[in-house]
Amino acid sequence: PPPEPMADRPIIPTTATASNTRPKRPRPPSGRTNLASCVVATIFLIFILIVILIVYYTVFKPQDPKIAVNAVQLPSFSVINGTVNFTFSQYASVRNPNRAAFSHYDSSLQILYSGTQVGFMFIPAGEIDAGRTQYMAATFSVQSFPLSAPPTMGPTLANGDGVGFNFGLRV
Repeated sequence: PPPEPMADRPIIPTTATASNTRPKRPRPPSGRTNLASCVVATIFLIFILIVILIVYYTVFKPQDPKIAVNAVQLPSFSVINGTVNFTFSQYASVRNPNRAAFSHYDSSLQILYSGTQVGFMFIPAGEIDAGRTQYMAATFSVQSFPLSAPPTMGPTLANGDGVGFNFGLRV
């Protein structure tokens, strides 16, 4: 059969309801949820900071430099008429065990005899690279000074017991 013309068809009212329910929007988080998120984030950041500090102080733990006096020499030494002249040489090494460069400041080397300074040398500031050793040599002449020691000094050259000297490297 041929299709019926449109006018002959009954019109059926359609109540096509396209769902009266709208898609639900998420509700904005409440104040408690915001606070809880901030607390969790803060705890996480503190935890990360603690881990970083632990790693830094275990792997990159700063250590003091190792200073060693390798040799002390008196290339020239003379005693004439109760006065002493000599040349003093000291060879030292400074080892940097750290993973970063080490800077040292101005230093001095001094020789004391009976509490009186008889020799002095200035050591300029510098830098020692990570894990490296720097060798330093200090040589200077000590001009004549009297060899008389106070009674509490101890051994002297006059009685054959030797000469008492104190020397030190201050870094």
